[in-house]
Amino acid sequence: MKILLLGKNGQVGWELQRSLAPLGELVAMGSDEANFTNLEGLVQIVRAASPDIIVNAAAYTAVDKAESEAERARMINALASGLLAKEAARLNAWLIHYSTDYVFDGSGEKPWLETDPAAPLNVYGASKLEGEQLIVQSGCRHLIFRTSWVYGARGGNFARTMLRLGQERDRLKVIDDQIGAPTGADLLADVTAHAIRAALLNPEVSGLYHLVAGGETSWHGYASFVLDFARRAGVTIRAETIEAVPTTAFPTPAMRPHNSRLNTEKLQSTFGLNLPDWRGGVERMLTEVLESGK
Repeated sequence: MKILLLGKNGQVGWELQRSLAPLGELVAMGSDEANFTNLEGLVQIVRAASPDIIVNAAAYTAVDKAESEAERARMINALASGLLAKEAARLNAWLIHYSTDYVFDGSGEKPWLETDPAAPLNVYGASKLEGEQLIVQSGCRHLIFRTSWVYGARGGNFARTMLRLGQERDRLKVIDDQIGAPTGADLLADVTAHAIRAALLNPEVSGLYHLVAGGETSWHGYASFVLDFARRAGVTIRAETIEAVPTTAFPTPAMRPHNSRLNTEKLQSTFGLNLPDWRGGVERMLTEVLESGK
């Protein structure tokens, strides 16, 4: 079996290189090799590789910048994804793709179901939704995983930023009216590998799934957890106070959803999985980050 992984250097792509390697021959490419703004070149790459599975971990993720780069965001998140889906259909291959809770408007407090109507608040969310739609329309066999609040030990993330600011400042202000579940890139990668194995045995599982860690928190709760863990690990944290503030305290070009909760029952029942609470994954990531900094 041959697997083509695109976006190998992103947080999720980096972990996928590890989780997918045991499944078959893995061809992994980064943005320097597979340019998602060159659609003709992308077609040539897929046809040259002729894979059994295409895993698309590449995306335009600069949420605020997308407001002024709408065409670029659409090219990468929608048009390129649709093209990959058409090629997957032509090859009778599987396409694995990642989407986002930003396809929803963030209203209410209930975790979103896969069947709930999408209504993105910003350009980024709209581009990701169009990508999903083009994949479905292609008729290819696919697994689309919607996720949120993704982090990895490698590269920048919210927890790393809070660690730095907590050591530099006496007081922090963090948003408390956006709710979601911090989800590790390693968890996404491991579930992906598990789901691929199941899909190869049972093509009927083709479809859309919500995939996030268990539990929920606000950005304020996430920051508090990070700094409390760091203190217990012996890190000197200057910030005595973390003030909870509303989203309106930090105006941004792109609107953010308040409710990023995703219902994962479909994924867990279909693939026989138990998704762990978000705290465990964050603790492991923080341990790795703190140890690497010593």
